[in-house]
Amino acid sequence: MATIKIVDPVSRIEGHLKLEIEIDQGKITDAKASGTLFRGFENLLIGRVPEDAPLLTQRICGVCPVSHGQASVLALEDVTAWKPNTNGRILRNLVLGSNFIQSHILHFYVLSVVDFAAGPSTTPWIPAWNSDMRSGLDGVAAHLTSALDARRQAHEMGAIFGAKLPHAATYVPGGLTPEITSEKISNFQNYLDSLITFIDNVYIPDVESVGVVYPDYASIGAGPENLLAYGVFEEADQTRFFRAGYMKKGDSAPSADINTSDITEHVTNSWYVQDSGLSPSVGKTDPLYPKGDAYSWVKSPRLSDILFEVGPLARMKVSGNYTGGISVLDRHKARALEASKIAHRMKEWLGEISSGSGYDDSFSQGTGSGEGLTEAPRGALGHWVSIGSDGKISHYQVITPTCWNASPRDDLGVRGPLEQALIGTPILDESQPIEAIRVVHSFDPCLACAVHVMRPDGRPVKIDIPAMPG
Repeated sequence: MATIKIVDPVSRIEGHLKLEIEIDQGKITDAKASGTLFRGFENLLIGRVPEDAPLLTQRICGVCPVSHGQASVLALEDVTAWKPNTNGRILRNLVLGSNFIQSHILHFYVLSVVDFAAGPSTTPWIPAWNSDMRSGLDGVAAHLTSALDARRQAHEMGAIFGAKLPHAATYVPGGLTPEITSEKISNFQNYLDSLITFIDNVYIPDVESVGVVYPDYASIGAGPENLLAYGVFEEADQTRFFRAGYMKKGDSAPSADINTSDITEHVTNSWYVQDSGLSPSVGKTDPLYPKGDAYSWVKSPRLSDILFEVGPLARMKVSGNYTGGISVLDRHKARALEASKIAHRMKEWLGEISSGSGYDDSFSQGTGSGEGLTEAPRGALGHWVSIGSDGKISHYQVITPTCWNASPRDDLGVRGPLEQALIGTPILDESQPIEAIRVVHSFDPCLACAVHVMRPDGRPVKIDIPAMPG
């Protein structure tokens, strides 16, 4: 007889995710992933000056704020098809790369590794589930302290040109604003050399060790096996270090063509009032709770009505940098290998910085519409903006990676990628379904990016802000 288990909230992720799984004969047969808090950041931007967008959208998330800053400035610059100068492009890559590295280290050592190896015998690591906790990973767990130090170094490295991390203060339409000095370049290099040593000699071997002790997870958690990437890290020839494209199940090579007009947001099972299937270029974020059988504040993005997984595995496979499969272990391996690939490319970018500024003061914000497509550590990130004749933002929409990965069932009733990945997962102990959590954590879900505030009884909240005197 099937039983239903609810994990609410799923811990060790950014934000609030509710997981409902049906278990029958020791395997998951159905799953629902629910984002339980409302996101309204897009609505906060309406009527503001465009320069506010990179600063405010970075507050969507404290783990991957730089990606939101990047997507925002790309969207604003796209209104006039403007491109930053060489220094601006490279400095953005360096700050964004720093954020990728710290996020990948955080994900494995703080958010995921205790799914596989016992953590320290102190809070917040206890109490903990002990179902299917296999021996042989004591060395991996012992690296927690050095991993935290490495993550700190990555933050400090990014702050050299970002002014601070998280929430870099130097991202503006027109480039990046910090002063470039030989001392800053040298300091950045020192941090980067240390991080490359940690990634190549500790992080990657630790991920491989998990694969040795838990080899069965190379065939667990595949999901739909459709992969999508927008591409990230601008290069001099207008290409991207990680290319854009998508692969559908069974494809031997990726398609390079992503027509963003084919991206829509399904909301049949999401608590929103607007029509389902709208393009983000005209979409809205108007809440409606409760609403029929809807069960999540996360929308369901689709490309030509097809669902896609996004993230490091998608980036690495679409770019031809990873030839493994699609599973829990593959997501961890691709993420670690990507961290190394980014770090080594950052050394080359650092050597390409020239004298001068990363900001071009000839930039002038135009009116019209633009889109900023990039990648967050967790996957494809898009910002869509419209600027009216008054010079103010008239429309803004954001589709985060977790909206793709943790989306609820779409208008066709098709489960989201994370929900599909859970189907068939074996569960040893129904009272401690750690196997399901391993699948969830492999996606590195960030519900803070997907959802934000709520009122417990669901009633709408109206706030009247008085006009300034005079």
